[in-house]
Amino acid sequence: MFSSPLVLQIPSSMQMTDEQFFEFCQVNRDLRIERNKFGELLIMPPTDSETGNRAGNISGQLWVWSEQDGTGITFSSSTGFKLSTGAERSPDASWIKLERWNTLSPEQQRKFAPICPDFLVELKSPSDNLQTLKEKMEEYMNEPGIQLGWLIDRKQRQVYIYRPGFSEECLDNLANVSGELVLPGFILNMSKVW
Repeated sequence: MFSSPLVLQIPSSMQMTDEQFFEFCQVNRDLRIERNKFGELLIMPPTDSETGNRAGNISGQLWVWSEQDGTGITFSSSTGFKLSTGAERSPDASWIKLERWNTLSPEQQRKFAPICPDFLVELKSPSDNLQTLKEKMEEYMNEPGIQLGWLIDRKQRQVYIYRPGFSEECLDNLANVSGELVLPGFILNMSKVW
């Protein structure tokens, strides 16, 4: 078993179309697969149980808020999104405003939707490289539609907050994190994450 993503470089003559990549992911459902903007496939190891539990707590808190708020929908870490760069990414938790989601066709919604979430969270697992995750967050921040992102480093008890057009902000040992104006009223209880 590997502890960091396995990167498969694909010759340019063998690059997959979006449809082929989607089909590749479907026939390899047990693998966590992303594709970067260079067409390289990233095979991620399964997360450890503790990190999976914490990611579930994040998704659960976001889902409860979203159901009460009613202005958008949440997505789990298994959801792939096609970014404008051609990359397909799967944040650990994400949320999209209904008005943006509803602009997609039913077929687009059934595949890796060509949209970047309005809000997303990446949770650093022990096997993740922090710099690689920061680069991934910067990639998201250059996407149309993104408004807010959090990168959570449990080991260091830090939350990196990303907003398009601004430098990252690092906050230490928080009791909770606010969804600001993007997710009005959403407060992530960090005792369920640390």
